[in-house]
Amino acid sequence: MRKFRWTSLFAAFLVTASSARAEAGTLNAGDTAWVLAATCLVIMMTVPGLALFYGGLVRKKNVLATLAQSFAACCLVTVLWFVAGYSFAFSGTGALLGDARQLFLAGLTKDGLTGTIPETLYMVFQMSFAIITPAVICGAFADRMKFSALLWFMGAWLLLVYVPVAHWVWGGGFLAQHGFIDFAGGTVVEINSGVAGLVAALMTGKRRGFPHEPMIPHNLILSLTGASLLWVGWLGFNGGSALGANATAAFALVNTQLAGAAAALVWMGIEWAKHGKPSVLGIISGAVAGLVAITPACGYVSPMGALIVGVLAAVACFYAATSMKRYFGYDDSLDVFGVHGIGGIVGVLANGLLAVKAWGGTAGALDGNPGQLLIQLCGVLAVAAWCGLASWAMLFVINKAMGLRVTREQEIEGLDYSLHGEVVP
Repeated sequence: MRKFRWTSLFAAFLVTASSARAEAGTLNAGDTAWVLAATCLVIMMTVPGLALFYGGLVRKKNVLATLAQSFAACCLVTVLWFVAGYSFAFSGTGALLGDARQLFLAGLTKDGLTGTIPETLYMVFQMSFAIITPAVICGAFADRMKFSALLWFMGAWLLLVYVPVAHWVWGGGFLAQHGFIDFAGGTVVEINSGVAGLVAALMTGKRRGFPHEPMIPHNLILSLTGASLLWVGWLGFNGGSALGANATAAFALVNTQLAGAAAALVWMGIEWAKHGKPSVLGIISGAVAGLVAITPACGYVSPMGALIVGVLAAVACFYAATSMKRYFGYDDSLDVFGVHGIGGIVGVLANGLLAVKAWGGTAGALDGNPGQLLIQLCGVLAVAAWCGLASWAMLFVINKAMGLRVTREQEIEGLDYSLHGEVVP
């Protein structure tokens, strides 16, 4: 990592940026328009999509606190991405981390390009992914973490976990150098959030009364609305990752729609067979599981592969969120690990098995490249290990410094009033 001069940063911040770090190319209006739209769709996934999805799943006394978590994540991550996140994720060529040359977005100019789109647009598109990832983690410890501890954890986690992993996979880091493929975030977003959520749930402890007292979602209308917004936004999440209005964006969008629909039907079918009734919660959970799993694979597998990914994700995530959670006894409140962690693993490994060179430029095991499956597995293990270890260390320090969990009285009263002084009538 080259030496960084604070005087240069100060000058860039107050006066003007130095020459832009941009790839040679020509601005394409169509590509720019599509990525602009996709960026808005992805930001919509967090506020209001994820906020409503999670808000409907918790008890009524905690709904405002849950909504506030997603909104606060959007605000906090936006500022941190501007200050340091983008630079360390996407500047430089280090194997483990980028460099400091673009702190405070130094070096970005109005006309600088990344490929055929403005670099400013590329920066904010990547910011939208960074925003939703820590917001997803919050579902694992819903109803019981201090808001102050949550903010410290989200900020530290973004810089120490999300940013390095984004560099490993998309910024030219060691995983990319070894041929690892992840089209739109199976590792960076999904496995990262799932593993961090599991660690946070274990360290924060179970909700008071879990699993003996009912923890029934208070408003599935909110959750269905949120899931619908997530689904629409996911088309921008995955289709926008082509970074252009092109054939890759089109087939990534097709694969996303297909996998989400297939997983929703399969989850609904399993639940119907086991319990005699298909629930609204089940079908929206299945859709999210399929959308999660296809995220890393949507630009590499064929439509038939996307259908298979959706089916596998529904089966794996259903049993992870039900049987596995009961067997091990952990309290992952909104099944962040069961859906995002397990779904992300299914999708990343599916790349190693089902990727088709004619569709995405990389062959998987069934297309004559068995080594790709090993590369994908190593990527899963590397990301899960770093995320798990770093998340545990951060939570340990925060717990020692200020405590992670609200008091017994606050938890019983509800976080809406005890933490925010507000209630839902």
